[in-house]
Amino acid sequence: MNDSRSSLSRRRILLGAAAASAVTVAGATVTPGTTARAAPSTVPPAGGASPARSLVARDRIATARLAGGAARFQADFHERLDAWLAFWSANSPPGWSAPVRVDGRADAGGDAFTLHAIRVTRDDETRDAFTAGRPDAAHLATLASLHHHFPSVRVAAGGALRVTDGPAGWSGSAEQVAFAVTACRELWGLRTADETDWRERVNRAGHATDPASRSGWAAFTRASLRRGLRTETY
Repeated sequence: MNDSRSSLSRRRILLGAAAASAVTVAGATVTPGTTARAAPSTVPPAGGASPARSLVARDRIATARLAGGAARFQADFHERLDAWLAFWSANSPPGWSAPVRVDGRADAGGDAFTLHAIRVTRDDETRDAFTAGRPDAAHLATLASLHHHFPSVRVAAGGALRVTDGPAGWSGSAEQVAFAVTACRELWGLRTADETDWRERVNRAGHATDPASRSGWAAFTRASLRRGLRTETY
């Protein structure tokens, strides 16, 4: 496959991802001669609490169809998931298609998602580019991509990756530090990096910006994604 043609094709697909993912697929009532409209569902408040935010039903994230059908999300969280998967795809090998299926589960509150697999088309075959039970470089790369977009990311049972809604950025959480140390050791070749010196080691390895800053964390997680998917070397 021609790499430049593949990359251009994928960019065109990704430009349409937001529109594709905005189709509401559940709760629709159709009257002959009219267009189907879906009213957002609302989680009932408990114990007199203020009303919960409305949820929207979506059957895909960016270009990828959700395995198992539509799930309910908070609208802003789903937009972050769209942006995350488009980012993951834009930094993946040019021989891969945009993601065609995502296997995961949204929490009842619509503000958390547990990822199990990402499928792409390569050489006319649909393959798992990431899968929870396979602890390889692509697994760590996908973890990096989620840390790039979300404030809380953790490895759940069986290697699944769970994210919660919120603006991304460095917080110094135990989850972020654990990821950074593992990325240093497994992706950057800094085998003796630990919780106390990983930042200095990354800087000495040629990373220009302090990874424990907002811009540095974004750069470090992007670079780690690309290293894990073998789309960039240093």
